[in-house]
Amino acid sequence: MGIKIIASNRKAHHEYFVLESLEAGIELKGTEIKSIRQGKVNLNDSYAQIKRGECILCNCHISKYKEGNINNHDELRDRKLLLHKQEIRKWTMKLKLESVTLIPLKMYLSNGLCKVEIGLCKGKKLFDKRESLKQKDQEMRLKKLNSR
Repeated sequence: MGIKIIASNRKAHHEYFVLESLEAGIELKGTEIKSIRQGKVNLNDSYAQIKRGECILCNCHISKYKEGNINNHDELRDRKLLLHKQEIRKWTMKLKLESVTLIPLKMYLSNGLCKVEIGLCKGKKLFDKRESLKQKDQEMRLKKLNSR
């Protein structure tokens, strides 16, 4: 069936260095999967954190399902990410030792199941952002020259 990307956090690659990434399932309720299939997801300003041995996705906006009823979901509720305990322990140690954070990079459907790719990210300084913009600009100019 393949992979269908629903939402990606393009801002994350501009604001952070992605050190590692990991695929995680997500615990959804009721009409959330229907909204996700319609592409009504916003990953900007969302983050993940580890609380009480569980990985939680915070501030991820999944719009209400238009054809839903009174039991429609809350748009900004915290959602549990499904990871193995050993992965959670490993990332907990990295979060404590290094100055890093967990950021969702993209949300996609894989064989009918909703998955989230989360990354272990380190914040970029202003000069790092400028440098990455210069590199992107140079790559675009090379592509234009090669295509002629």
